[in-house]
Amino acid sequence: MTAHSGRHFLQIPGPTNVPDRVLHAIAQSTIDHRGPDFAELTLDLLQRVKPVFGTSGPVVIYPSSGTGAWEAALVNTLSPGDRVLAFETGHFASLWRDMAERLGLVVDFVPGDWRRGADPAAVAERLAADTEHSIAAVMVVHNETSTGVTSRIPEIRAAIDGAAHPALLLVDTISSLGSIDYRHEEWGVDVTISCSQKGLMLPPGLGFNAISEKALAAAQKARLPKAYWDWAPILEANARGFYPYTPSTNLLYGLREALLLLEEEGLPNVFARHNRHAEATRAAVRGWGLEILCADEREHSSVLTAVLLDEGHDADKVRQIILDRFDMSLGAGLSKLAGRVFRIGHLGDFNDLTLAGTLAGVQMGLELAGVSVDPAGLQAALEVLRAE
Repeated sequence: MTAHSGRHFLQIPGPTNVPDRVLHAIAQSTIDHRGPDFAELTLDLLQRVKPVFGTSGPVVIYPSSGTGAWEAALVNTLSPGDRVLAFETGHFASLWRDMAERLGLVVDFVPGDWRRGADPAAVAERLAADTEHSIAAVMVVHNETSTGVTSRIPEIRAAIDGAAHPALLLVDTISSLGSIDYRHEEWGVDVTISCSQKGLMLPPGLGFNAISEKALAAAQKARLPKAYWDWAPILEANARGFYPYTPSTNLLYGLREALLLLEEEGLPNVFARHNRHAEATRAAVRGWGLEILCADEREHSSVLTAVLLDEGHDADKVRQIILDRFDMSLGAGLSKLAGRVFRIGHLGDFNDLTLAGTLAGVQMGLELAGVSVDPAGLQAALEVLRAE
């Protein structure tokens, strides 16, 4: 193994780099999770986190992964045998479908090519045809981490409303929250699912559900088994600043610091920064003469860019060369994209010079791997970054 000086470039689309301020916050001494100081921390956090989701309603914070937050959204709102509508937008949308089926739900899975988001027209068509309103929920991944495609949630909400259908809207924002403009309340989302290790700039370990009034009402009738994930005892304990079980105290310290960082920069500025870095990355990819996996410009992700290589090249070989030579980790192609795609993460604690270094490393790695690229790609990205 080659020894490297300097810092490792972690340019996968999550877990992302954790800012020093957040690391220092996590390193504080643990306190009594049944004492007054912890209650003060919890009550403060539960208010501070709401603007990131774009909600005035409750947000449940679990000691869990994003996968746990998926399960919480399903078991709190649905019953065995309920039908749900889901879309094959990539690897994680497929995993969510698998979970729903294992929990005893019937999934209407709309096939896709992994290059586009959930189609609002397909939502409208499926729901209009469901005259008996047997579809209980629509499941959509906002930003598909495996493909770099962002589904158009406001248009999906409009399709549901246009069909006058009562289905719940469940949205996975695991790789978009805190990085891409998102509005739980304004867009009429019923459960927003997220986690800590992406735009919130924390280590893995916290899962989130933002919950609408409609979802809370659905929870009163939902019959899927639940214990740990049950919203009711958590919300009851949260009202006093506590949890019905031991929480991730030190990660909550880190969450408070991460939320302060987002507040200080201002969410509109955070979103604009991510948009700009994504634009610069796409300029580099096009300049190299390579293909962006996302096929619809309206759905380009602001947090990662998936690059599709010709069949004669192995994306994993490119990634290995970049890791060995330049100490930089890029995201792998997942499942049916394995070996065909590499993913450049540009989210979280990230600035112009970090992106410039990232793209320089990618360009050198592509050249060393024998991929024919135009070196003007890097210059194209720098022009975007210079423009301000």
